[in-house]
Amino acid sequence: MRRGSIVRLVTIGLLVGAGATAVALFIHWLPTDASKEGGRIDFVVWFTVAICIGIFSLVAAVSIYSVIKFRAPPDDDSDGPPIHGHTGLEIAWTAVPAILVTAIAIVSAIALAENGKWKANRLKVDVTAQQFAWHFAYPQYGGFTSHELRLEEGRQVELRLTALDVIHSFWVPEFRQKQDAVPGLVTHLGITPTKTGRHTVICTELCGLGHALMRSPVIVMKKADFERWARSQKKGTES
Repeated sequence: MRRGSIVRLVTIGLLVGAGATAVALFIHWLPTDASKEGGRIDFVVWFTVAICIGIFSLVAAVSIYSVIKFRAPPDDDSDGPPIHGHTGLEIAWTAVPAILVTAIAIVSAIALAENGKWKANRLKVDVTAQQFAWHFAYPQYGGFTSHELRLEEGRQVELRLTALDVIHSFWVPEFRQKQDAVPGLVTHLGITPTKTGRHTVICTELCGLGHALMRSPVIVMKKADFERWARSQKKGTES
């Protein structure tokens, strides 16, 4: 391939890549990240997106260049020259995707392993799902129950989920992670909130006529505010 052709290919690839990158970065695709685990998940997402943009730029550059360079005239009905194949190219387009998929798998495995680690001082909350509501119990504070999930900023929480009737699914978009609540089983989900504020628990498993209304508030609080709230709830239960 001539030097001029390579320059054109690279130029087209850079332009396509710049456009794809702009679409990826300047459109708000994801909700605000509000947990340590969510940050790791977002890294995996953007790592994969970067690889996809690179591949897309290469394929688009070759396709666009080929359409422009090798387009047949309107009156040319002849067949193109028969080409058997290129061993080196076939090896490359098999090996490179394998390497990239392996890289994605490694990064994903590291993120999942980190998200699965439990801290000794974690908050424990028993989550019970039923048609069509969420209930949250705090065994470390006397076992009081709340219809709101209140969490402490910077402190990992272990959610222990179960369901009373059908399968439900716990999801807070800002926390990224999702876990099913299954009748007869206890599933676990770890979250470390990084920002104070209000969010919403959404059931993402079709569970009946009231599925769309199965939502509960999530409130992330400063440590002192959370302890004050938890003690007041515990005192109210004991009185």
